[in-house]
Amino acid sequence: MRVHSKKSLLAAALSLAFSAASLGDEQGENPSFSRSVVTGSIEMLSGKGGNIGVLKGEDGLLLIDDDYADMTPALETALQELGGVESVIYLINTHWHGDHTGGNELLGSHALIVAHDNVRKRLTTEQEVKLFNMKTQPYPEKALPEITYSQVITLHFGGEEVEIVHYPSGHTDGDSVVFFKNSNVVHMGDHFFNGIFPFVDVDNGGNVENMANNVKAILAQIDGDTKVIPGHGALGDKKDLQAFYDMLVGTTAEVKAMMAEGLDLAAIQERGLSEQWQPWTKGFLSTEVWIGIIHASLSRQK
Repeated sequence: MRVHSKKSLLAAALSLAFSAASLGDEQGENPSFSRSVVTGSIEMLSGKGGNIGVLKGEDGLLLIDDDYADMTPALETALQELGGVESVIYLINTHWHGDHTGGNELLGSHALIVAHDNVRKRLTTEQEVKLFNMKTQPYPEKALPEITYSQVITLHFGGEEVEIVHYPSGHTDGDSVVFFKNSNVVHMGDHFFNGIFPFVDVDNGGNVENMANNVKAILAQIDGDTKVIPGHGALGDKKDLQAFYDMLVGTTAEVKAMMAEGLDLAAIQERGLSEQWQPWTKGFLSTEVWIGIIHASLSRQK
């Protein structure tokens, strides 16, 4: 009975967490995007969902992700200052979640959409995020990726070598990380939540330990001058990404140790994590919810 109660509480907490995440920065009746300069030709747009990367070239724009569908009018307004929606030549989807692909229908009329093979597969069928009790319907044809890849693909645009790399089974089963090779910038998609516990979609191919391994591989490829665009949170650098990696490894080790003691999920959540991880709760996931995600990842690996 106690375990059942704990599971119910976890489901309720996750639903509340998603509601809070959907509200973003209290967008209210007039949602908008804030702009952050990353380099001379690259900007970051932050709205309600995932951070958007923008590469400005002589021939137009390349975008990475496009927020929720209900942010489309605000995105259209933000893009007017950068040349307009019609100037978007390429759109890269880092994964299939709606807070990163909701603007596909708007942008797909003008841009070539690029994503991992699994993103197109998921967007063509009904999908569900069970932890949030969310279902999404198949996207219309114009909102689907037209160019897909399995491991790596490179675009040459706007004076940049844009390398799009698949990192498997991290946040989902179709994650891409985008490297701007000439500018020393990387857009992590949801492989990086800067300063907060991340959502890892365990039911759709994600895994916390795999995410940590992927982040470790990316850390080995960047340096102290690299600008790191997270899926959620403020613009970061290698130190921020290293802190995120350390949190993934440290919290997972603590949950794994408690599982080795024979504790079930409810008991682990009751004991909690070390105090050092408390600052990471300032996002939309509580310690209890994050423990549940780690536990699910470790249990499925078994």
